[in-house]
Amino acid sequence: MEVTLIAAIGKNNELGKDNHLIWYIPKDLAFFKKITMGKIIVMGRKTFESLPNLLPGRRHVVLSQTCTNFPKEVTFYHSLKELLEKEKEELFVIGGAQIYKLFLDYTTKMYLTEIDGEAKDADAYFPKFDKTEWEKNVLCEHQEPISYRHVEYVKKR
Repeated sequence: MEVTLIAAIGKNNELGKDNHLIWYIPKDLAFFKKITMGKIIVMGRKTFESLPNLLPGRRHVVLSQTCTNFPKEVTFYHSLKELLEKEKEELFVIGGAQIYKLFLDYTTKMYLTEIDGEAKDADAYFPKFDKTEWEKNVLCEHQEPISYRHVEYVKKR
C-alpha cells in the first residue's frame, strides 16, 4: 500500500492556526482536489471537523482516539495499526500535524505546496524530514496571490 502526504506549508513548515489553513490559495485548493479525487483521504478528527462538508469524490477515513458521531460515509479507526491492516489502497494523508507525523515513516510520496511566506502565529507544523532521503520534483511555480510551488517528493529506495 502506498501512503502519500499532501499539505501546504510555509517557510518554517507552518500548516495552520486554530484548526484552519493559514493561506487561502484557490489554485492550490484546485491542485489538492485534482490530486485527491477518487482517492482515500486520511485525516485526524480536528481536520475532519474543519472541513465545510464531506469532500465529493473521495472516501473519508478518520484516525482519532476520540470517537464522535461521524457520518455513515466516514470510516473511523482508533489506531494506526488497525488502519494500516484494513486499508489496502493508496492513502492520501491530509492532516493535521499529528497525523502527518504518525504516517511519515510509512510515506513513499509527498505533495507539498511550499509557500514563500511565514506565519509567526501558526500553532500547527508539518513534521521535519530529511530532504536527502527524497527525490524532489518541482511540478510548477506560481506568483499569485503569494509565491509558491507544488513539489513532489518521492522516497529514495
